[in-house]
Amino acid sequence: MKVTIDGQSIDVEPGTTILQAARMIGGDLVPPAMCYYSKLKGSGGKCRCCLVEVSKGSEADPRPMPKLMASCVTGCMDGMEVNSKSSARVTEARKSVTEFLLINHPLDCPICDQAGECDLQNLSFEHGNPKSRYIEEKRTFEPEDIGPNIQLHMNRCILCQRCVQVADQLTDNRVHGVLDRGDHANISTGISKAIDNEFSGNMIDVCPVGALTDKTFRFKSRVWFNKPYNAHRECTTPGCCGKTTVWMFGGEIQRVTGRKDEYHEVEEFICNSCRFDHKDVNDWVIEGPREFEKDSVINQNNYTQKLEKVQIDTEKNILLGRDIDRKKISMAAIPLTDKDQKQ
Repeated sequence: MKVTIDGQSIDVEPGTTILQAARMIGGDLVPPAMCYYSKLKGSGGKCRCCLVEVSKGSEADPRPMPKLMASCVTGCMDGMEVNSKSSARVTEARKSVTEFLLINHPLDCPICDQAGECDLQNLSFEHGNPKSRYIEEKRTFEPEDIGPNIQLHMNRCILCQRCVQVADQLTDNRVHGVLDRGDHANISTGISKAIDNEFSGNMIDVCPVGALTDKTFRFKSRVWFNKPYNAHRECTTPGCCGKTTVWMFGGEIQRVTGRKDEYHEVEEFICNSCRFDHKDVNDWVIEGPREFEKDSVINQNNYTQKLEKVQIDTEKNILLGRDIDRKKISMAAIPLTDKDQKQ
C-alpha cells in the first residue's frame, strides 16, 4: 500500500499504522508519542500527542476524515494522504494536548533525574506555552517507594500506562495499576504490596517522564555529566539479553539501562540483576561509546562537534561607544574635564 505523509510517499504492509509509516520515513514529520511503545502490545491511544490530519482516506474513499486521528492506532489505507507537521490544525492540537499534560505536572526539571532525556521536556520545548492558564490547585502526591529499587513520583505521571503494560507482559504477577477514575486516577500498588520481580526495573526505562526513578541513581549525577557506553555480560536470568548501556562518570558506573533506539524505546529488556546489582566495570565487556541523537543535551558542547563562530551584527557604537569617550577612558594624557585642562 502507498501512503503519503507531508508530501513524502512510502510503501507499507497492510496493518501498518500511520505512526509506524512515519517512522519508516523519519525526520521531522514523525509525530511525538508519549504512550505508544512498539515493544508493548496494546500500547497507544491514550496521550493524544500523535494526532494527525488525514486529508484523504484512501483511493477507494478519498473523503478526508473529519477529526484529527491518533496516528499510533490508525491503520494505513492504500492511497491515504496524511498531514503531520505541515498542518496548522495539527500543530494547534499538539499545543493543546501539551498544555493538558502539563496542568498537574510540577516544575521539577531542576531536580528530576529524568531531566535531559525526558520526552515531556522535548514535547513542551516544541509545543509548550511559556505561560500557564491553569489557576486551580494542582493535585499533589507524596513520593512512594513501590519496590526496593523504584520510587514513584505520582506528581509527574501523565498516566501513559506503559509501566502497567510492562508488568502485564513481562512478569507473572502484576501488583500495581491505575486506581480511581477521572482526574483522581493515579498509579499505585495494591494494599501492602510491593513491586519485586526480576524485570520490574524496565518500568523505569519505559516511563517517558520522571515518575519512576532508579533509587540507586537518585540525585547522583545529571545524565549529561555521564558518558554512555554499550556493554554486555553473560546473564543467566531467563529472558534477559544482557546487552545494556552503562553510564559512567570517570571510571565509575553510576547506572545501567537498556539500550534505546532513536525514539527512546528499549531495544531489548534486561533483568534487575544487570540493572541494579552489577555496577563494577569488571562485570561488563565494554563495547564502545554509545551513539546518541545529535540534538541530545548529552551531546552539547562535545569536542567532536564543529562549532560555528558567533558573530553579532550591530552598529559599532552600541558595543564600542564613541571614539572620543574611549580615548578619555583609556588615555591619561587627555583631560577628562574642563577643570583638569586648566590645571
